[in-house]
Amino acid sequence: MEADMLDNLPRGTICIEDIEMGMTRYVQKRVTDRDIELFAEVSTDHNPVHLDDAYAQDTIFEGRIAHGMLTAGLISAVIGEQLPGHGTVYLGQTLKFVGPVRPGDVVHAEVKVTEIEFAKRRVTLDCACTVDGKPVLVGEAKVLAPSRKFD
Repeated sequence: MEADMLDNLPRGTICIEDIEMGMTRYVQKRVTDRDIELFAEVSTDHNPVHLDDAYAQDTIFEGRIAHGMLTAGLISAVIGEQLPGHGTVYLGQTLKFVGPVRPGDVVHAEVKVTEIEFAKRRVTLDCACTVDGKPVLVGEAKVLAPSRKFD
């Protein structure tokens, strides 16, 4: 297991036939400088608030922060790897960034089933990321869950 991954539940697939209201899954990850640098490279977002200590010190954050979409990517990881998991198709996602994530922070990303449309294979999930128990991201995802009927 990577040193920056913590307390992760098993990966795989939960088919629509087995999804239940209130079901939750999560991932915890320590965000590293390398994560931020790689995200900047892949996304081409080189905003100095993420990469330059001196610049970031003079912002409202008073220091470097991770890209908000890097944090949101942890929600995607839970959905794509755990709930519903492999074979899931994103239909939509809302996000509200309510706090910064700094290098070294451990992010707890969690999703919870709040609505199920079995006939359409659609699942609505509350999404939240926290650092030290404080919210940094909240939102909602709508996904198309895999089904055993289509295996």
